Amino acid sequence: MNTRFLPLVAFALIFTLVLSCKEKGEKPDTKKTPEQIATEALTGTGTAQWTVAGGGSVTRDGQTVTNTYATFELFLNAGTSKTYSTRNAAELFDANGNWSFAGTNFDKIILTGSKPAATREISFTQTGTTLRLEFRIPAPGARVDGNASLSGNYTFNLVKK
Repeated sequence: MNTRFLPLVAFALIFTLVLSCKEKGEKPDTKKTPEQIATEALTGTGTAQWTVAGGGSVTRDGQTVTNTYATFELFLNAGTSKTYSTRNAAELFDANGNWSFAGTNFDKIILTGSKPAATREISFTQTGTTLRLEFRIPAPGARVDGNASLSGNYTFNLVKK
C-alpha cells in the first residue's frame, strides 16, 4: 500500500468508529429552563393529579386537619393557559381557575379565584411522587367555614394519583 494513503485510511477508520458509537436517534442535549423544570415538577408531562387520599396529610397551625381534607384533589395543567381544578376543597380553594409562578425563583405558585387560598403565594416542593404545599391565610379577610375561621398556616402533603 502506498504510504501517502495511510493517513487518509486512518482518518476514515477513526471517523467510522466515531459514527458507529453514536446511539441511534440521539438528540442534541437541550437544557431546560428553571421554569420548565418547575412546571414539570407540578404537572409532569402536561397534567398531574395530586391528592390527600392514599398517604397525604394536611396541617393547620401545626394541628392535623387531614380528616377535613381527606378527599381533597388538585389537578394542575401546564397547557398554554396554566389551569387548575380542585375537588373537596372545604371552602379553602376555588373549584377551578388559572395558576402562575410567583416571581422568578419558580418555587411558589399563585392561584386565581376568590376563595381564601386564591391570590396567596403557595410554596411548593416536589419530591418523587409527593407534593408539599405551604401557605398562610391571614385572619383579616379569612372566610368563615361554618363556625370556624379558615385563617392559619397550612401544609398540604399530597401524593400523585
